[in-house]
Amino acid sequence: MSPVRITLAAAVSAVALVALPGCSVLRHQETVGQYTDDASITAKVKSKFAEDKAVSAMAIKVETFEGLVTLSGAAKSMEEKSKAEELARSVAGVKSVKNAIIVRA
Repeated sequence: MSPVRITLAAAVSAVALVALPGCSVLRHQETVGQYTDDASITAKVKSKFAEDKAVSAMAIKVETFEGLVTLSGAAKSMEEKSKAEELARSVAGVKSVKNAIIVRA
């Protein structure tokens, strides 16, 4: 192998070693796969909210990070707040739910 090829192979290897671990999304250093899983969980929770007339899908924000779902926003009652948490917990892949919804009468 010529010295140019050896140098080129070493450079490509070095770039790969630096770049491949960098395939994490900058959102809290999740991997692309984890980010996709979290996005899927968020979409499923929002879909459950949209299907349930007791929960306002527009007033409650859903964020997911490594299976932890955080609910925020405003609910009209404690029942709506509790129902939102219940629906979020029922989604496959959810490890835990942090309910930060504020009840506004």
